[in-house]
Amino acid sequence: MAEDKKRCEWCEKDDLYRAYHDNEWGEIVRDERLLFELIVLEMMQAGLSWHTILKKREAMRVAFDDFKPEILAKYDEGKISELLQTEGIIKNRLKLNALSANAKAFLSIQSEFGSFFDYIWSFTNGVGIKNNLNEISQIPARSELSDQISKDMKKRGFKFLGSVTVYSFLQAIGVINDHLSYCFKAKDNL
Repeated sequence: MAEDKKRCEWCEKDDLYRAYHDNEWGEIVRDERLLFELIVLEMMQAGLSWHTILKKREAMRVAFDDFKPEILAKYDEGKISELLQTEGIIKNRLKLNALSANAKAFLSIQSEFGSFFDYIWSFTNGVGIKNNLNEISQIPARSELSDQISKDMKKRGFKFLGSVTVYSFLQAIGVINDHLSYCFKAKDNL
């Protein structure tokens, strides 16, 4: 039973964090729609807590058309104005405007590489990175890899995806496994 297992200390705040940690964070994500969803969530998180994003995730799923990039790519000023009136989501105009640009960039990468999964894993030649960390203070906020990917994504038209945000994204999708050494998830995805 997962309740009896040791976890990374950052997720012990509440059940929402624990469920995200146990079932999603650090799992390799191959589903293209989920990859885009996580890009959107990470982008929306900039300047906010991840807990805030998790609490608003379902409202954003509804408001953002189930995070389908082919729909978000068509968002216009009218849709952004509508979103600014929507309850339960992040109402930052700049972030909302970035939804369409990021969806278009995502679709362009899919067209060029066959999938966003292939694109993102091309930076590590398909090999996951396992950091053997013992304390939460050892988890980096960014890396040379996240610097490189952020630079490339920005060049391709992505917005609100600086190196720190990209590092968090890489952790979320299993490219980087930063589960602490004592965590029951530490050996996953090796």
